[in-house]
Amino acid sequence: MRYQRRRRYKYTLTSRYTHPTDLLPSQAIQRRYLQLDADGLLTIQPGYAWDGPSGPTLDTPSFMRGSLVHDALYQLMREGDLPIEARQRADALLRDICLAAGMWPLRARYVYWFVRRFGARHAGDQTRRAP
Repeated sequence: MRYQRRRRYKYTLTSRYTHPTDLLPSQAIQRRYLQLDADGLLTIQPGYAWDGPSGPTLDTPSFMRGSLVHDALYQLMREGDLPIEARQRADALLRDICLAAGMWPLRARYVYWFVRRFGARHAGDQTRRAP
């Protein structure tokens, strides 16, 4: 996985990244930078921009893949491609990816608790409407 720092978003993915999930949409989801096939394979295309780890934390190597996948899945929820019920699995996937990348278990538990406690508002519809 390769990425660059950005101004509006912290990072831009510079190479294609895939990650298996157990989120199985009824049909494949195709967005410009994100695809989730019916078997749960998430594909993130070069050019995808994301904020990296959120909250009171450091952007460490053990957090980067997890934050990328988590942000992509939350975006699919915000856009209505995944149901909000997918949030719990997306949060657990973040924790699991961070652990696999070498994050200390105590920190991974803290990360999981933080997104479970404060992440809901970032997964729902954020469309603003004018009168």
